[in-house]
Amino acid sequence: MKGKTTEEARAELQSAGTSTEALDAILPHKVFKGNRPTNSIVVKKITPFTLGALIAMYEHKIFTQGIIWDINSFTSMELVSSYKAIEPELQDDKPISSHDASTNGLINFLKENF
Repeated sequence: MKGKTTEEARAELQSAGTSTEALDAILPHKVFKGNRPTNSIVVKKITPFTLGALIAMYEHKIFTQGIIWDINSFTSMELVSSYKAIEPELQDDKPISSHDASTNGLINFLKENF
């Protein structure tokens, strides 16, 4: 929701030890504007049908975006670091208020319902 500037993305890639050549190739794809809508899908029970539907929907969404943007959407996962920052906050039942309103709301909903 907050987005990422060129400077923030460059610092993140450099701290991860990314080579200069790879940094130049990846950097344009790591910069994005904030305040964009997202999809959050929450289910209480994962069944084979639900899991299959979620995977199919996700793959279709990512494939379609890749075609529109002319990129190969399935080459790597670049946003794992975002999850690593939030993962420790999921370990207890305390409400979260350290992120933007959307992220706080989703984390707190998950904590209350699961």
